[in-house]
Amino acid sequence: MSNIATNILSLRKMLPGSVTIVAVSKMQHVAALREAYDAGQRVFGENKVQELVNKQGQLPADIAWHFIGHLQTNKVKMIVPFIDLIHSIDSLHLLREVDREAKKHNRKINCLLQIKIAREETKFGLSPEDAGVLLDNPEYVSLHHINIIGVMGMGSFSDDHEVVRKEFKRLHDCYENLKALYFKGHGSFDVISMGMSGDFMVAIEEGSTMVRIGTSIFGERQY
Repeated sequence: MSNIATNILSLRKMLPGSVTIVAVSKMQHVAALREAYDAGQRVFGENKVQELVNKQGQLPADIAWHFIGHLQTNKVKMIVPFIDLIHSIDSLHLLREVDREAKKHNRKINCLLQIKIAREETKFGLSPEDAGVLLDNPEYVSLHHINIIGVMGMGSFSDDHEVVRKEFKRLHDCYENLKALYFKGHGSFDVISMGMSGDFMVAIEEGSTMVRIGTSIFGERQY
C-alpha cells in the first residue's frame, strides 16, 4: 500500500464518518491523485483554475471537484461545466457570475460563503455582517442557478491552537446565525468547511463538517 493510501486510511479511522475529507491536491502530479483515487478518495480540492481544468480532464469522471482558492470572475466559465462545490464565494459580484455561467449549462452550482475569520490581511472573505448584507440583497433572491449550502473559513497560520480555536468558533457561530436568519428549514445548508492538515482536529471539535487536507495525505509539497 502506498504512503498516500495509508494516509487516507489513517484519516478515515481518525475522523467521524460525518466529516467530508477534501484531498487538497494543488501542485501534486496526476499520478499522486490517481493513488488517492485508487484508495477510495473521491473529493479533491484545487485552488488554481488552470491546474484544476488540466487535472479534471485526465482523471475519472466520478471525482467531485471542489474549488477552494480565490476565484476570479473571468475564470468562472472554465470550471462551471463540471465543478461540484465552490468554497470561496466572497462577493455578490462573483455569485452573480457563477449564476450566469451555470445558466448556460443548465446547472445549479453548490457554493459556500467564505467568511474571513483570521486577522491576516492575506486572507479573503466576507465579514459575517457582509454575508448578511449579501443575503438580504434582492438580487441574491433572483439567482436561480446557485445553491448556497454553507460557509468556509481559514484559520490563522499559527501554532497557537487556542487562537485558531476561537476563529473556528467564530465561523461556527456565523453559520448558526445565517442558518437561523436565512436558511431555516433548508436541509441543504449544512456545510462548515474549516480545518486543514495542521488544525483539522481542532476544527472538528468546533463543528467542522468538511476538512481540506493536503500535506497529511500527499506529504510535503514540492515547490
